Amino acid sequence: MKRNRHFVAAAVSSGLCVLAAAILLVSATPAAAQSTPEVMDVTYNKDIAPILQRSCQRCHRPESVAPMSLLTYEQVRPWARSIKHRTGLRDKPEAMPPWYIEKDVGIQRFKGDISLTEEEIAKIAWWADNGAPRGNPADLPPPLEFTSASEWQIGEPDLILSSPDIEVAARAPDWWGPTGEVLTGMTEDRYVAAIEMKEINNAEPTPNKQTVGGTYVIHHMVLTALDADGKPTEDAATSAGWPVHEVGRNADFFHPEAGRLLKAGSKFYFPSTHLHSNGRHTIARLDIGLKFHPKGYEPKFELTRIGPSTPYIDLKGMEAGQEFEALGALMENTLLTIFEPHLHAAGVRMCLEAVYGSQVETLNCAGYNHSWVTVYTYDDDAAPLLPKGTILRTRAWFDTTPANKNIADPRNWTGMGHRSVDQMLLHLGRGIELSDEEFELAMAERIERLDLQPGQLVPGCPLCPLAGASDESDAAEADGNQQ
Repeated sequence: MKRNRHFVAAAVSSGLCVLAAAILLVSATPAAAQSTPEVMDVTYNKDIAPILQRSCQRCHRPESVAPMSLLTYEQVRPWARSIKHRTGLRDKPEAMPPWYIEKDVGIQRFKGDISLTEEEIAKIAWWADNGAPRGNPADLPPPLEFTSASEWQIGEPDLILSSPDIEVAARAPDWWGPTGEVLTGMTEDRYVAAIEMKEINNAEPTPNKQTVGGTYVIHHMVLTALDADGKPTEDAATSAGWPVHEVGRNADFFHPEAGRLLKAGSKFYFPSTHLHSNGRHTIARLDIGLKFHPKGYEPKFELTRIGPSTPYIDLKGMEAGQEFEALGALMENTLLTIFEPHLHAAGVRMCLEAVYGSQVETLNCAGYNHSWVTVYTYDDDAAPLLPKGTILRTRAWFDTTPANKNIADPRNWTGMGHRSVDQMLLHLGRGIELSDEEFELAMAERIERLDLQPGQLVPGCPLCPLAGASDESDAAEADGNQQ
């Protein structure tokens, strides 16, 4: 058991811990029935193109990260049945778009949500099954304008840094280790509002390439900020650290009142880089884009890492549905801003639960694809507000059968390790700690903005029903509703 002032963590495997608590499951509205209507008036120009523009074309365009472009009808038509299949997977590991949040449980409001509705999935299925009609040209929306294939989700960065070049042979084993450092060139302290990381390499994209991450060779890369003397600029025991680059990872926007400090004279060090071959000789680097807060900005809060994790993973070969879990207690009131599952090749699903008193609430469940990792940033009024003493429980499921295409050899036993063929079970979530006064104020503001009534349940805020009670009788009634 590891303890610091932020979080007390304990890890157990499935079946070793029974939580003696009543279950309160705060769920989203159940997903619509997954049957396609018999008759629909669906065309590419009127219905399909707007969906692709919103959720697909940022990646599926020339010289971007996806293996095929989906900008025009001529480009989309040959892929109609494949698009139907991949969108129909919903939250499963190979689903497209790569947004794996399960929609029938937990919080459903996230920033940058590219997922499809059940109605949109049904429209795509009907369209593909009925000849993929083009439709009226007048219905086609104007094409999106992209500044370049390398544009940034965070906008034009204020600073771009590049890691040292990395060379990976066409046939090479998985490798992990340090890969050098880069000077930031900072002449003054600045707070970072957002960060985005991209692999740049010289490999030509190949459609349907089946290696993990397509043509990418950097699966993930850890970065640490060091001062001029080579010492970490932050306390690793209490700091959230910098985000980990992972293949497919979307940009990170830090809480507006909790920017990350990048000090003058600092450098980024890459202590752990995870590499794998893509089948061809490749030279790659990681580009790091940073957006700063205005000069003079001072954060009100400090980000901290929030998440129970465990090294105790014992996976049998050729077996699906293997479950392991980790537990940890929040030592302070916490606003959880990011849900970030991190498994390895065998991982296929993770859930995060919050236990407070007699309440057990599933905050979120998501599929996991080691070939394309996604980070989920909560909307401001949906981010879990968890009181001190809350127990967080991470549950993860693994599949070591041939059905999991990320597995190199499904016959092998595997345990904890740094290579992609080894295993991990981490929740890399981040959040901010709140004093009792700040916590009560945050709940009051949320209750007002959401117009919650006394006793009304809201996902991710176990004390909001009590905080919304106007007097002792309301509080007693609200408390009764929690039992």
